[in-house]
Amino acid sequence: MSIINIENYISSLLCHDLFKGFCVDQLKQLFTLEKYSINTYTKGQIIHLQDEVCLSMDIVLEGEISVQKIDTSGNILKITVFSGEEVLGANLLFSNRNIYPMTIIAESKSVILHIYKELVLELCHADILFMSSLMTVIADKTLILTDKIDAISLKTINQRIIDYLRYQYYLQNTYKIKLTISKKELAERLGIQRSSLSRELQKMREKGMLEYDSKSITIKDHEILNRQL
Repeated sequence: MSIINIENYISSLLCHDLFKGFCVDQLKQLFTLEKYSINTYTKGQIIHLQDEVCLSMDIVLEGEISVQKIDTSGNILKITVFSGEEVLGANLLFSNRNIYPMTIIAESKSVILHIYKELVLELCHADILFMSSLMTVIADKTLILTDKIDAISLKTINQRIIDYLRYQYYLQNTYKIKLTISKKELAERLGIQRSSLSRELQKMREKGMLEYDSKSITIKDHEILNRQL
């Protein structure tokens, strides 16, 4: 983990919705070294552990990070993935129960801006647009995470796979879905074991619903995309 100066990212911050009300000189003046840090993390490195106290609002400057829940059996449920310029931790930073409920891990080599509480308050005081945008970020992220957890916890493995295929079909506009992640990573994102994913895919193949290999899944039964789950 290496430390980087804020000046390397001033221009990109000014394009972020949170900082549009600031100018370069204001940000340089507000971002004093003891009030923030910019750190790099390698793929697979833990950024925040479950039950760790939240001390900063984080912005993803480069790369991707994921929110993961690991149960007592070692199974990984990947709740969501954050990428360029997304914000996390803001809802925890001002909570009376300011501990991470899940583990935050780097999905790829990532650069994270950690803004400590004192500076977040100063930014809110300096610009009402920052405070308004921050409230929107907190509300939106809370709803997204709640909806994702509810959706995953209530659906069968078959339904989760079909949801994934439907989403990818609309993104890729083809019935042959190219896999950009491994089956292990897909299982984590769906919140199931790798073996359970393999068994369900095999069942769906036997029913003529799909075909698959290591690099793609081809939807054979197009009607599954229209089913209400």
